[in-house]
Amino acid sequence: MPLSSVQKKKESRMKIDPINWETVRESLQANGFATLPQVLDPQECRHLVSMYDESERFRKTVVMERHGYGMGEYKYFTYPLPEPIQALRTAVYKAVAPVANQWSSLLKLGIQYPDEHADFLEECHRNGQQRATPLLLTYGKGGYNAMHQDLYGDVYFPLQAVVFLSEPGVGYTGGEFVLTEQVPRAQSKATVLAPKQGDLLIFTTQFRPKKSTRGYFRVTMKHGVSTIHSGNRYTLGIIFHDAK
Repeated sequence: MPLSSVQKKKESRMKIDPINWETVRESLQANGFATLPQVLDPQECRHLVSMYDESERFRKTVVMERHGYGMGEYKYFTYPLPEPIQALRTAVYKAVAPVANQWSSLLKLGIQYPDEHADFLEECHRNGQQRATPLLLTYGKGGYNAMHQDLYGDVYFPLQAVVFLSEPGVGYTGGEFVLTEQVPRAQSKATVLAPKQGDLLIFTTQFRPKKSTRGYFRVTMKHGVSTIHSGNRYTLGIIFHDAK
């Protein structure tokens, strides 16, 4: 059956081909994060939000305040992933794998990440990490996410992504995305971001390389979400490694 014009448009957007990946890689190298504007349109965002109440799509629900993570809730998808999420996860991994390998080289980690995401997942599975990690997160008034890192086993990818499914200032207020950077023997630096609905943010999972007079060293980074003042904030988290 031939694809409709709407299906063709969606397939094209999910492949995120028009993005200037060289600019994205430069931002990741310089800052540890990069924003890709309007990767999804509002209709696609609403479609992903609507999945939140479809319990059969998820393997686990986490109420954050029960664990001291913050205040809000998130749900981990189960395999097979919904097609839009699978497409984004595969395409973004392939685009940023060169950055991961560059960081490994600069920091002399001795790790070589495969070009294709399926090959990286095979490595996860050989190490007992077989559970899906993409997740939907929601916060209401007063919600927040404490600063953290998303590590689910010995094998992990140094970058991850989040898609903003709600429009700031319309669907919610507050709820900025916060990154902190800890340079050894120095005070922490915070970066506060407020991407728009449909934007995709790529950022470091645990650390990034930074140059000094003696070469490159690790800068530890964490991420979180500031307090929601009103409304409801939904995001899609895309983590490239699987969990134990």
